[in-house]
Amino acid sequence: MKRLRNENVDLDAADLKLLRLLEKDARTSTAELARAVGLSAPSVAERIRKLQENGVIEACTVRINPAALGMKLSAWLRIRPVPGQLAVVADIIRDLPEIVQCDRVTGEDCFIALAHVGSVAELERVIDRIIPYAMTNTAIIQSSPVAPRSPLERFGASQNR
Repeated sequence: MKRLRNENVDLDAADLKLLRLLEKDARTSTAELARAVGLSAPSVAERIRKLQENGVIEACTVRINPAALGMKLSAWLRIRPVPGQLAVVADIIRDLPEIVQCDRVTGEDCFIALAHVGSVAELERVIDRIIPYAMTNTAIIQSSPVAPRSPLERFGASQNR
């Protein structure tokens, strides 16, 4: 397998395998990882430390199902602040706990935000906090035909899971 390179990182096959294993279960012990990639535990620990330092590994986390917590409705909000209100809208979005992700984007809208709520009434309350300062366009998520996937997929790194 070829090495993946950028200005900060030079990844080899062992690094990619470690990343795949950690993505599958971030709680995998260093000893288990070492056995899986054929390296010593100290070597694996050092590789993981370098991957963290270089920003390849940003966090080790769990994925929580919002529906299991009563937030059965998810929606994407396209948000276009009225002139002069961009910073105000950004602050409002940051303060809304229902919004779990927000990106500033190019194009007609300035922000695209993902909200998880328990009902249409809750979604309406979220929108009502924003609309004095911005125009919104909301799309309720019906299903997700493509589940969140790893950027490693692009490099064919998922082939040997």
